[in-house]
This record gives sequence, structure tokens and C-alpha cells, in this order.
Amino acid sequence: MKMLDFYKVSILFSASSLLMSCASRRQTPEQALSIAHAYAELEWMPEDRHIRHGKDKKGVTVHTPDITLKDHGDNRGWWVPGVTAKGMAYKWGGFDTPKTFLEGLEKGKKAGDVANSYKISLDNAAVSQGSVGIDCSGFVSRCWGLCKPVSTRDLPAISDSITWEELRLGDILIKPGHVVMFVARKGNIIICYESGSYPTWRVRRSAMSIDYMKNSAYSPWRYRKMAEPSSPLEEPLDDIKLSRPDDRL
Repeated sequence: MKMLDFYKVSILFSASSLLMSCASRRQTPEQALSIAHAYAELEWMPEDRHIRHGKDKKGVTVHTPDITLKDHGDNRGWWVPGVTAKGMAYKWGGFDTPKTFLEGLEKGKKAGDVANSYKISLDNAAVSQGSVGIDCSGFVSRCWGLCKPVSTRDLPAISDSITWEELRLGDILIKPGHVVMFVARKGNIIICYESGSYPTWRVRRSAMSIDYMKNSAYSPWRYRKMAEPSSPLEEPLDDIKLSRPDDRL
């Protein structure tokens, strides 16, 4: 078995736990972290057939976040046909699991669909059924074990407002139009997972300063059905290079 194929099997195994957690009434922070990690570490092989820059069969305009996205006015495209990609592609309105994402690619669906003013203006009417991927609120909804996606404007309705000092694993930070899942704090730096636009349209782990987040109107929230952490976070965080130019510090 090829290494990439073996990795896919591992991801598909993790994906089964996603579906099982959907039936659970209470999510744990550790489950949320495991799900986030599966999305960010997902490896897949893009092909030319996964690219679309134009309308799908139903007339919805799609722009996949492949490297040619720059030819359409957005420099945040990243995946390259024939080169192993890491992290699930962002898709406006997307709610795929790692399993359904890989299955969709096998069927020839397009890998992602970026957000833009056109998508925002049409909202759900601009969701393409010919693409696979996940958006920011769909990602958090999956991490929380929800059976359907909850939008950024509706996530506070199932959450409680908390202080920045109270943040713990599995909590979220929301600003108008975007949400990230909190992992840990290192001094003035927030480590989080997100399906985001910056610096690339994909699921990734990122680092942002608290000052940046407060100035960007982020606010912290906790899912009402989130259990208490069972133990202190043991995940190593030193692999985040806080001096990288793509981190929002």
C-alpha cells in the first residue's frame, strides 16, 4: 500500500468518528481537537479535473482555490494538480467530512469554492453541489459534532459568551463572517484551527495575536454542550512559527 493510500485509510477511519459524534448529545474538547486535526492534516491528490473557474451545471459560479486562482484576481489559491495537497479545501457552504471530500474527488467533483462578494450576496443560493470542501462555520460545526452546519451568525445562539481569560480547548472566536476554533494561548498569541481565506483557502492551524483579534472584532464563545476537558492539553505547539509572514500578528 502506498504511503498516501495508507494515510487516506487513517483519515477515513477518523472520519467515521465524525459521523458517530454527530449522534452524541455532548462533545468533548478532545474530540473537537481530533476532528480539527483530521481536517488540517488530510492529504489528497489534486487533478486537473478538480479545477473550475466558471459556472457549474446549475449556473453557480465556482472558483476553486488551485494555483490558477491568481489569474482570477485572488492570490490565495494553493493546490497544484499532481502534487499532494494537505488540508481540506475551503468551499463556500461546504460541510464535507474527510470521507465525503475524498469520495467527491473520486467522482470528479471540484476541490473547493472560494468566498467572494458574489457568494456573500447570494448566500445559500451560491452553494455549488458540484464542489466539495468545507467553510469556516461548517468546520466548527463538524468539530462540535453537529449534524448540520450552523452559520457564523447563528453559532452564538447555541453558545455562551465567555471572557478571553476563560478560553479553553474547543471554544470559538467569532467575528462578522468568520469563526475559528481555539486550541491554546502562548502569551499574547492565540493558536487555533480554521477553514479560512488567509493566507490560503484551506483548513489549517494558525496563530494570531490577541491584539489583532480584538481589533478585528473577534469575540469568544463556548458551545453549551461542550464537556469539561478531561486533562490538560498535551499537543505540542512549538511547531507554529510565529515569525512567518502569513501569521496575523
